[in-house]
Amino acid sequence: MTTITPELPLTITATDRASMDRQLNDAVTLAQARAMHEHRGILVTRHGHDSFTIAVSDAVPFGLTREHQAW
Repeated sequence: MTTITPELPLTITATDRASMDRQLNDAVTLAQARAMHEHRGILVTRHGHDSFTIAVSDAVPFGLTREHQAW
């Protein structure tokens, strides 16, 4: 059985707070698995009040998750 995982970076656009929280948590969980394997950190970039990108990044130290405001 193969597992299909979404490609990173992931872009999230939320319609409400509960949806935003759930989508962010799910995306960060996916990114954590990749970051652990690649020994990199996680960068969560906020593009607007309802739009985010989650990526594994060399700019973030291994084991850390950083937030960036890009709006």
